[in-house]
Amino acid sequence: MAWTILMAASVSEIIWTYTLKASEGFTRPGIAVLNVAVMVLTTWLLSLATKSLPLGTAYPVWTGVGIVGTVIVGMVVFGEEMNAVKAAAVALIVAGALLLMFAEG
Repeated sequence: MAWTILMAASVSEIIWTYTLKASEGFTRPGIAVLNVAVMVLTTWLLSLATKSLPLGTAYPVWTGVGIVGTVIVGMVVFGEEMNAVKAAAVALIVAGALLLMFAEG
């Protein structure tokens, strides 16, 4: 169950970073309020996951999934470009997150 909560926290983190950009520097009040709410949600979910998962595993996996998801959102929603260096960085992040997950079993 902790891994499911951690993945929900990671998806919430992706939404948080999306709404951070979409708030346009907090000039769009509705999106800004949503951003703060999702930030609280993702932190709460992460704290629940760390009740049973080691912090040294949960936090890097949460961050890694969030980073990869945010890169994808940046490309799909905001038209950001992907290049070989970014692709390699994303691959390394995915590999690191997977290794940490497998280390915990």
